[in-house]
Amino acid sequence: MDLFNKCLQYFPIVETAQRVGYYPYFIPLNSEPDRRVEIDGRELVMLGSNNYLGLTTHPKMKEAAIDAVRKYGTGCTGSRFLNGTLDLHVRLERELAEFYGKEDCIVFSTGYQANLGVMSSLVGKHDIAVADKFDHASIMDGCKMSYGAVKRFQHNDPESLERLLERLPPDAGKLVVVDGVFSMEGDLAPLDALVPIAGRHGCRFLVDDAHAVGVVGPDGRGTAAHFKVEADVDLVLGTFSKSFASIGGYVAGDHKVITFIRHNARSLIFSAAIPPPAAATALAALDIIRTEPERRARLWHNANRMLDGLRGLGYDIGSTVTPIIPIHIGDDMKTLNFWRSLYDGGIFANPVLPPAVPPNRSLIRTSYMATHTDEDIDLALELFERIGRKFGLLA
Repeated sequence: MDLFNKCLQYFPIVETAQRVGYYPYFIPLNSEPDRRVEIDGRELVMLGSNNYLGLTTHPKMKEAAIDAVRKYGTGCTGSRFLNGTLDLHVRLERELAEFYGKEDCIVFSTGYQANLGVMSSLVGKHDIAVADKFDHASIMDGCKMSYGAVKRFQHNDPESLERLLERLPPDAGKLVVVDGVFSMEGDLAPLDALVPIAGRHGCRFLVDDAHAVGVVGPDGRGTAAHFKVEADVDLVLGTFSKSFASIGGYVAGDHKVITFIRHNARSLIFSAAIPPPAAATALAALDIIRTEPERRARLWHNANRMLDGLRGLGYDIGSTVTPIIPIHIGDDMKTLNFWRSLYDGGIFANPVLPPAVPPNRSLIRTSYMATHTDEDIDLALELFERIGRKFGLLA
């Protein structure tokens, strides 16, 4: 059997989708990723971005990147472990630790690598990772890289977590890990219920707040702050590729734990450090998050308009309570046709098909930004109403 046979069999599927205009991936933008984008000479309202605070075009962000290149050059050319650490990285880690009220922080090259490094370094041969069934792929890949066992509980179900922990060996090291905001569903992990259960069973607790930082909680500090359990959450993990409008990832926690991760996370030790402009823009974004709360207020104004508007039209948007709003459709081809109608109508959104979601659970993922205008929201609601009736999704 030729190893490449699978590639030859897969290729016609992609080729056909591209030829007939129903290939929704790897679409190149011809403009900066803002509230509106240009694609092939057309302007579309961007409802498919994680740029929640709209910082990709903020003057402070651009200036920080340019200044960093002038001072430090374009890249670090090495691992943080060896020659790749800049004073910018150290300052960023210190300020993130202060932001979360933790002792220490370590910055990775991506949020994905942060989860790989944390999970694989902490969960050892006799340990157990306990994950929500809807946890992000990077968490589950980190679990696979570890030598520990992996157990999963029903999504956002405290009773399921309790039953699972009751069956686990009491002398095993255990880490419960959840997304703070789930990236497809847009719902929050009920930390006020989950964290006490984990504590009663002697578990450590990690929250991946990639989609929550800058968005949820007092001062944008995330879901632990929102549920007032910051002191009981051991590790907070995040990314710079969403609200921070940069690239990189991080984890904050106790100094001794972060020191262990710093010396044992293979995805940190064997990857080059984030480049100077990425570190500088992450610092600038953190400053904006702390000093421009009106951006977060505007984000929630837009999100609440869409939450109320789409529910009012009769769409199934599940249990979302955040600026991530899924349109649940179900059938794969109907979802692709719906996406194409949105695209032709001037909206960029993301169709999500299996295996990213369970079979017959395909959806359109939309997400909203602080920089969207009332005109953008009006246009979106009008188009969703027209297309929803066309596809028989609305009464």
